Amino acid sequence: MKINRFGKAEILNPQEITLLFSEGLVKPRDRALFGVCLYAAARINESCTLLKGDVIGTRGVRPKLIIRAYNTKGGQDTREIQLHPKLNEYLSEYSQELKGRNPHLFPGRHGLGHIHKASADRILREALRRVDLDERGISTHSFRRTALTWMSNSGIPLRHIQSISGHRSLSALEHYLGVTDQQKENAISMLNF
Repeated sequence: MKINRFGKAEILNPQEITLLFSEGLVKPRDRALFGVCLYAAARINESCTLLKGDVIGTRGVRPKLIIRAYNTKGGQDTREIQLHPKLNEYLSEYSQELKGRNPHLFPGRHGLGHIHKASADRILREALRRVDLDERGISTHSFRRTALTWMSNSGIPLRHIQSISGHRSLSALEHYLGVTDQQKENAISMLNF
């Protein structure tokens, strides 16, 4: 569990995700911001620094999300990620509110620059309190870790997950993936000798 920035971010279960997105994150901007983290397995900084043009085109929300290399951890490769229908819904709703000339999808305070990741963390803390979820292990990184773990648990090949997550190596990706008590129990029960 992650406490005071130490440890691994908690992996969210489906009920917690539903609760957060239906009652905790009350603004379309907040659902879109954390929707990118969850449905594109993006780091919070990657979400905060997205440009409008990387997500929204002249005909509305694009079918793919672009995370540019200079916004990634370590300036790695630019990645394109197919939009999940739920993320498309969140972004479409949010795009109706976008105004001004700021090129960032999530403008910062007073419409300048982009929203800071500390502000995103504050938004998440308020949402967790609103729905009475324990704040200790859940962080902005929980959305990314949840997405990657759920993909892995669903049998998606690690190479495919790696292309979405942007990890340089499979070993780096494997550090993100959580193992549940049920998975360990299932593994042990396979020893039929």
